Amino acid sequence: MNWKKIKAITMDVDGVLTDGSLLAYDSHEMVRVFNAKDSFGIRVALMRGLHVGVFTGGNTEGVRNRFSTCNLDPDDIHMGCRGKLPHFYAFCKKYGLDPSEVVFIGDDVPDVPVLKAAGIGAVPEDASQAAQEAADYMCELPGGKGCVREVIEKVLRAQKLWYFEEGDYEKLF
Repeated sequence: MNWKKIKAITMDVDGVLTDGSLLAYDSHEMVRVFNAKDSFGIRVALMRGLHVGVFTGGNTEGVRNRFSTCNLDPDDIHMGCRGKLPHFYAFCKKYGLDPSEVVFIGDDVPDVPVLKAAGIGAVPEDASQAAQEAADYMCELPGGKGCVREVIEKVLRAQKLWYFEEGDYEKLF
């Protein structure tokens, strides 16, 4: 795996940025819990010049709102995906990336095609067997518990971009 050549981080939401649990209210609203360390990692990745994209089958304003706090370009939040591979290729085309320059983090069967297409397919420690078999890298952490931050740190450390200077934190927000 060549972490140094990675120019973008892409990911699923449920089971990756969350632990896969959904709290369903009578109002039909679905509530997810996100890990703040993952969100911080996304901000750092963006600040260091990596592109970040999200491909999810979910389609709620709560998810969209969460990514807006990370300064993620709304056009890079692909919601309601029933097939993620076309969205992945469109993301690559938008930024002039070869798929080999992109990490994808997924956790379940719908993610397998993108895990195989990406330069590095990564899965949380608790990913499904099908996703694990398709992956190049298995995180030490489970979904919703910092696996995205783990991958982002791996990329940025390999590129010597995981550092902080006076004022860096203020640039993240």
